[in-house]
Amino acid sequence: MPAPLVTATVGSMPRMDRHGRHRRRPDDPHRRPAQGWRTSSAARFDRLVDAAMTQLPPFVLDHLENVAVVVEEVPPVDEVLLGLYEGVPRTERDGWLPALPDQITLYRRPLEARARTREELSLIIAETLIHEVAHHVGIDDDRLDELGWG
Repeated sequence: MPAPLVTATVGSMPRMDRHGRHRRRPDDPHRRPAQGWRTSSAARFDRLVDAAMTQLPPFVLDHLENVAVVVEEVPPVDEVLLGLYEGVPRTERDGWLPALPDQITLYRRPLEARARTREELSLIIAETLIHEVAHHVGIDDDRLDELGWG
């Protein structure tokens, strides 16, 4: 007989799932709803990224020349990231253009963990893209916070 998914509450001990993790209260805003939305494949997530990119404002798209946008499942160990810009910001280039493209990496699992619906995931992907493009054009995190994109 398989082990139960949830053990009963014993005294003041919280309920646990089958992995021995504490379950969140139903009213916890960080709890993923039982009917929550998550992409079922990397290809579906990639289509959401493509759709988010086509809906970015033209002034943002103009700055994506020579920038590769890639998706990885999770960020490097000990990093809490939704996305990462790697390259030389345009404000620091002094007129030269690097041979290799700069790169914006989106991390699928942390992005999905923040979303409760498909629409919310699309919005979070678009916001993360804009945030990383801002780094590409030389806007730092402090200025992004001031602008409300932090």
